[in-house]
Amino acid sequence: MLRNAALVLCAGLAAVAPVQADKIRDLAQVGGVRSNQLIGYGLVVGLDGSGDQTTQAPFTTQSLENMLVQFGITVPANVRPQLKNAAAVTVTAQLPPFAKPGQPIDVTVASIGNAKSIRGGELLMTPLRGADGNVYAMAQGSVVVGGISAQGRSGSSVQVNISASGRVPNGATVERSVASSFATSGGDLMLNLNTPDFTTAARIAEAVNRTYGPGTASAVDGGSVSVRGPTDPGQRVAWLGAIQGIDVAPGDAPARVVVNSRTGTVVIGAEVRVTAAAVAHGAIQVTITEQAQVSQPEAFSRGQTAVVPSSNVQVSEDGGHMFKFGPGVNLDTIVRAVNQVGASPSDLISILQALKQAGALHAELVVI
Repeated sequence: MLRNAALVLCAGLAAVAPVQADKIRDLAQVGGVRSNQLIGYGLVVGLDGSGDQTTQAPFTTQSLENMLVQFGITVPANVRPQLKNAAAVTVTAQLPPFAKPGQPIDVTVASIGNAKSIRGGELLMTPLRGADGNVYAMAQGSVVVGGISAQGRSGSSVQVNISASGRVPNGATVERSVASSFATSGGDLMLNLNTPDFTTAARIAEAVNRTYGPGTASAVDGGSVSVRGPTDPGQRVAWLGAIQGIDVAPGDAPARVVVNSRTGTVVIGAEVRVTAAAVAHGAIQVTITEQAQVSQPEAFSRGQTAVVPSSNVQVSEDGGHMFKFGPGVNLDTIVRAVNQVGASPSDLISILQALKQAGALHAELVVI
């Protein structure tokens, strides 16, 4: 009898416990703590004849001449260097929050001319500027390219991935830090949810209040939670780190079907439901064959031999299956029914759109 009671108690505790819990750091970001985009223009040299063609990209030659002037070398006005081992590139990077001068960051290098490949190139010193025009980092280093391309004399070529862009790991050094309001502001901190949801925001505020006392946190709206914190910056860092480690069960994801019309990818959420509906979907194939026929005139008819085109058009309809959805059908049933009839991703897109128009698909249909 006691064993049965213990089993019932354990089952009850398992039912009450949250099915899925995430850390607050995975659900929300601290307001004002963000990265900044940097961009610069530079040159990649040392290429094996795969650089820009200067006749079509004259700015590469102009950039190189300006650089040579800084080293005391003047190119005669009537000379136009034909460069093959240099390429003009854009250099971009993400300046992380709280980055200090001297710290390295990764940079991305991409050709803006007609260079075939920048594999094996060396990025020359390039200043990286922010949206305000100030220089925040300096980039330089060897470019690492993940793609490869090759071409023969006959014109045959092969290409794997993209060889006109690459990365320079730790290729930039931070020269200026971005002022943050985190250490100077003594007011409340704002936690901005990565995915706005009223249930998740309420649960975050409830979890913080349960740990640190009522009134510590309050949900402002579905996308942000206001949290009171200490005025001492040192205490704010440790206190915020403890808050980010609290477990919170996020709200259920909305019923949504995402369709990528370019790649044919269809993602169906677990909360998608379909009411009673019958679907018939058939593939219609139209085949047109052209065959030339020779028309030969009769003897002594003074006619001329002519080629007469002959077209044969055939229409066939295959895969015309009908399947029925019962009320309250879940995701597993939808996928199983579609797989049984052998529908392709494009067919599935058409079926979902038709169900949405018929009012049988109780979900948001998003086409990207």
